[in-house]
Amino acid sequence: MPASTSIRCNALWKKNNLAEKSRLTIALGTGDVDLPEVGRIAVFGPRAGMDLSALPRERVHVLTGFKPDHDAFGGLGFECDVAPEGRYSAALVCLPRAKALARALVAQAASVTDGPVIVDGAKTDGVESVLKDCRKRADVSAPLSKAHGKIFWFTAGPGFEDWAPDGPAEIEGGFLTAPGVFSADGIDPASELLAAHLPTKLGARVADLGGGWGYLSARALDRDSIEELHLVEADHAALACARRNIADPRAQLHWEDATRWKPETALDTVIMNPPFHTERTADPSIGRAFIAAAADMLKPSGQLWLVANRHLPYEAAMAGCFGQVEEVTGNNRFKILRGARPSRKRR
Repeated sequence: MPASTSIRCNALWKKNNLAEKSRLTIALGTGDVDLPEVGRIAVFGPRAGMDLSALPRERVHVLTGFKPDHDAFGGLGFECDVAPEGRYSAALVCLPRAKALARALVAQAASVTDGPVIVDGAKTDGVESVLKDCRKRADVSAPLSKAHGKIFWFTAGPGFEDWAPDGPAEIEGGFLTAPGVFSADGIDPASELLAAHLPTKLGARVADLGGGWGYLSARALDRDSIEELHLVEADHAALACARRNIADPRAQLHWEDATRWKPETALDTVIMNPPFHTERTADPSIGRAFIAAAADMLKPSGQLWLVANRHLPYEAAMAGCFGQVEEVTGNNRFKILRGARPSRKRR
């Protein structure tokens, strides 16, 4: 498993792995779920570290658009993809915390499955709300509750069509977003702050790490001096939006974990608004990994421009990776940090 996946998911594993394993194993062991003996089993949105051993591995089709999770399950020998293909005899939906995305996954599972749809999630991910709403649309089993979460199931069928998204949503500025992507309802104020304070000269080769649906990249590309801009994003749905939001031929989009991606040529500038949550748990180690990755991508004369929530302790990580670090500007919510002269020791 890639080191970056461990950085992103370690906290989640410690919190949820045993709980999810217990709920799924117990649910399948009760006999109440009639898991078909043949046919593929779709598993929607599992997180790296989740134990799927209760399911027959040779029949499991893991469906996730998050690159670290996709790579983790692929490395374990599971068939992986970002979207369903054909029909399935059963499905397992691992609920995300975004309500719109959770409903979309349940609707998708119900539409491509001919047998049971199993829904598993933590209370903090809204499983009780989803259970309540599913009861209005299907004959739902009694839920199994364990370790601050619930698992329940129903036989796939109609009734969930209105949970399926109509397509990308247009927000301010004409940008397109999708359910579950970061800042789906509008331009993120931290990214907007960084975009407003980026210097006129960013150099010829630039990367936007964790670029999401493309706002920062679109703003950076206002500069004619940029010859190539690499938008690196782990969320496949966000990247699909970015492809529609950025028509500039100088932009190159990469579905990749930003802490693993390497440019062919060292960069002049990296810009980023790095994620700092593992599900609902704040995890500054993700941002620190982004900072270290950026330092390794840059020329000796390169620079990093980063925006972060005011409370996040990134200054020490910046000082360990760059010879010069400064806070350019900020307010009571956010700060913009600039790092220059990437550390020779790291190289």
